[in-house]
Amino acid sequence: MKEENHIIFFDGICNLCNGAVNFIIDRDKNNYFKFAPLQSSISENYIPSSIIKNTDSIMYWDSGQLYSKSSAALRIARKLDGQWKALYVFIIIPKFIRDYFYDLIAKNRYKWFGKRDSCRMPTLEIKNRFLEMD
Repeated sequence: MKEENHIIFFDGICNLCNGAVNFIIDRDKNNYFKFAPLQSSISENYIPSSIIKNTDSIMYWDSGQLYSKSSAALRIARKLDGQWKALYVFIIIPKFIRDYFYDLIAKNRYKWFGKRDSCRMPTLEIKNRFLEMD
């Protein structure tokens, strides 16, 4: 497996998004996922810039397929250790319903959880999990 097959792109200045990255790392003992901020140049190799500029979503690159919003979150949960895999059952709910709730949280994430002045910098222990950091 190439390291570029399973990349989670996240808003590097969003406290909720950074918390989600920490949550995923803690439950991904096999280092399945790699991470990159949407604000990094690496994201432009996988995601059209028009999407990056207009997204309120985590994006998940899975072996050539790009997922966003609730689809990305559920596909990520399916790969986590423990009972988090069970959340994937919600994929049967129509996307427009799942994404309604995702969008509600995403649009208020800075107000509810705050934001940073700059993208997170990974610690030495997890630096290898992050692709190019600008």
